[in-house]
Formats: sequence, C-alpha cells, structure tokens
Amino acid sequence: MRQDHLISATQLSRADIEAVLDRAAEIDADPGAWEGRRRGEILGLCFFEPSTRTRMSFDTAMKRLGGQTIDMGSVESSSVKKGETLADTMRVVEGYADALVLRHPLEGSAKMATEFVDVPLVNAGDGAGQHPTQTLLDLYTMRENAGLDDVTVGIMGDLKYGRTVHSLASALTNFDIRQHFVSPESLQLPRSVRYDLHESGAQVREHTELGEVLPDLDVLYVTRIQRERFPDENEYLKVAGEYQIDTDDLEAAKDSLTVMHPLPRVDEIAPEVDETTHAKYFEQAHNGVPVRMALLDMLLENAQTDTTGGDE
Repeated sequence: MRQDHLISATQLSRADIEAVLDRAAEIDADPGAWEGRRRGEILGLCFFEPSTRTRMSFDTAMKRLGGQTIDMGSVESSSVKKGETLADTMRVVEGYADALVLRHPLEGSAKMATEFVDVPLVNAGDGAGQHPTQTLLDLYTMRENAGLDDVTVGIMGDLKYGRTVHSLASALTNFDIRQHFVSPESLQLPRSVRYDLHESGAQVREHTELGEVLPDLDVLYVTRIQRERFPDENEYLKVAGEYQIDTDDLEAAKDSLTVMHPLPRVDEIAPEVDETTHAKYFEQAHNGVPVRMALLDMLLENAQTDTTGGDE
C-alpha cells in the first residue's frame, strides 16, 4: 500500500485494502512475530472528541509493534483550551512523533491537517465525514465471517451523520457486494455520498423497513443514531429508538447472517442478540488491534522508505 496519509476510504483500492487485511491476518496468526517491529518509534494520539475503541486500539496496536504512544489528552487539559489552532497543535505534536492519529469534530479537519505535517497522519474520524480505519476492521470482520465477494450487505440506522457508514459504503464498491441502505427518510445517505456511490458503479437501494430485505442479507451492519450530530434535539427525538433489532426480528434472517455494529450501541441491538451466532460486533471491535497494527506498520514502512530514498 503506497499512501502517505490515510484520510478517506475513497483513497483505498481493492489492492490497498487486501494488502492491509492480509497483513492483519498474518499478525492475527502469530502476534509474537511482530513484536519489536516499530521499536523506538512514537505514535501521537490527538483526539478532540471522545473515543474508547479507536483510541485504545491504536494505543495497543503501536505498543504491540514495540513502539510507544504519546497522548494529547483531553481538549480541556490542552493548549486548545487557550485558543491554539488545529494547525499549530499538529505542527507541535509532529515534532514529538513518527506518525499521528487525529480525531476531530469538524468534517475535513484531517485533510486540512495533512497540509501542515510531513509524518504519516491517520484520520480517526472527522465529524460526519470519514472513519477509514473503522472501515478496514469492518472489512476484515466481513471477510472472516461472510467473505467480500458475491455478498449482500444491509446497512441500517443513521446514514446521514454516520461517518462509519460513509467510509464503509465507499470501500464496498471495490468488491462484488450488493448494498442495501435502511433508514428513516430523514436519515438517508447524504446526496454527496449517494452521488459518489453512483459514480463508482454501485446501485443504491434504499429502504425504510428492514423486513423488506432482511431475508436476503449475508451481513447486517447496524449503527446508532448519532445524537451529537443533530443540530436540533427535537429532530433526534423523532427518530430515536425507531430502528432496533432483537432475536424475534432475526427469525426471518439466514442462519449464517453476520450482525455487526461499530459501537457504541445504545438500544439498536437488544442484549439478547449477543448470545446468538449472528453477533460479531465484539469480535469486530477486537479486530481493531491487528488491523491497526498492520496499517501503522505499513505507513511507517512507507515513510521510512521515502526518507531513505527507496531501494537502490
């Protein structure tokens, strides 16, 4: 994979994706063989929004590669509170680290930040924009459970504000996958995302009821309603709790259906589903470590090659 930064899933070709997933599978098979690969290197974690899985899995991934991490900490305890700009913050942290991970509430912030840094930068979520590393671990989970070709995938929930959905839908166009989108009309895919999917040759099939398509699905990707993205609380309350699944709903599904969720969940998936063979969302979260190990190793490998001028 030849990338300086990872900002959007649209950057990734099928070959890029498979290269990361193949290396993640190698790491999964023999984690000990990768210890020390990045000894002496430092990853800077810059999170301007709350995070559990993404932050901790990046931290774990770098440490399992033998490297170290430094953490900007909360916005309230940083110089951002004093009015420091994102550009200045990234310039400063770049001087302490060999690669950076950025999460920020403003869409486009990660792309802007790359204009001010020379070390590899990974977008860990930019508002309602993109979340490409979540997409990579989603694809890894799909490949392990259902495959990535001749597969029917349903994506349900908040398709308007859900950045994981935008990244995943884009990446799936690299494979022979039929995509169905299930949401309230007010939370359908943004026009820009729909346009990009059409330009990639994907057929956008939209539904308001899961029952219309559930029996055909090999994968059901459920997302929560992104309350924090709504400009109006009343608009959120109109759709809150509208799209939920329990074991009764899944009686109409294939026995082999894989149910995924980027987490955190609120009430979209009943806890009783956790005990079924369909539930793969905790496995999905755990897959963040080998996938992010693979990605960091490859980006740092590329950066090292660029610095030395490549192979002679």
